[in-house]
Amino acid sequence: MIAATPARRPRERPPLLRIVALVCVFAGLDVLALYAGGMWQGVEEQQHLIQVWNGESATTKHYGPPVIDASLQHPVNGVDFVIRVPRLNYVAAVKEGISSTVLYDSPGHYPQTPWPGDPGMVGVAAHNVYWINFPQLKPGDEIDLEARYGTFKYHVTGSVIVNPDNRTVLVPDSPGYHLTLTTCWPLWAGAFATKRYVIFTDQFWPRMEMQGTT
Repeated sequence: MIAATPARRPRERPPLLRIVALVCVFAGLDVLALYAGGMWQGVEEQQHLIQVWNGESATTKHYGPPVIDASLQHPVNGVDFVIRVPRLNYVAAVKEGISSTVLYDSPGHYPQTPWPGDPGMVGVAAHNVYWINFPQLKPGDEIDLEARYGTFKYHVTGSVIVNPDNRTVLVPDSPGYHLTLTTCWPLWAGAFATKRYVIFTDQFWPRMEMQGTT
């Protein structure tokens, strides 16, 4: 008769490994809490910026075709201009710069790119959490930039996913007036995103001729 082999107990994880695992879990939760807290503060700051902009535009809003005024191409009360996406019912005040501090609160204007109404490619970046619905945009959809000297309207022409070090997306491939939007990809990944999502647009209003052309 063969004696039954006693069942082996599962090997317990050494206490040190359990401690390390717990530390990692709590550290991750702490990072997520800080991240969520920063996003909430950003939403509140954005609401404040929009209120400031609306109060300002109530007395200084420009009507009719835009008249480019370089003296107005600088931040006022922390805001460069406003971006609106009618299809998504989205509106946000855009600050100057693309640092993490700026993008926690609002979209940011790439400092090396033109302002709305100037020839070339206006560049605007945002945190992916705030633009999570932007992949819904299709060619032909409208995006508006509202500056202190007028509103400029753009049609989406396409989108692409690139590596984060790809700066060629901010270089126009043709003369004219363009707007490029960039954010991290995947959009749901928050701070853990590894790619960039880019939306290209062309200005359709007002129609502006390039200097030296007819």
